[in-house]
Amino acid sequence: MQLINIHEAKTRFSKLVEAVSQGEEIIIAKAGKPTARLVPLQRQPFTRKPGTLKGKMKIAEDFDAPLPADIQLGFEGR
Repeated sequence: MQLINIHEAKTRFSKLVEAVSQGEEIIIAKAGKPTARLVPLQRQPFTRKPGTLKGKMKIAEDFDAPLPADIQLGFEGR
């Protein structure tokens, strides 16, 4: 754990963020008094739950139908 004053933290911010991303904890002080703590984020694992949108979405019957000619020509730049 490091104790760093605000001025130094402003000038070395990117290096401090890198140190924190490696697991280090940094205390930022104002006039020698600890004011803030810079710590790494605790990432929450994402668990996919299949079927959570079941019944909440509807796909149109013609979803994969060809585009009308005038719109297709627009995509082709004509």
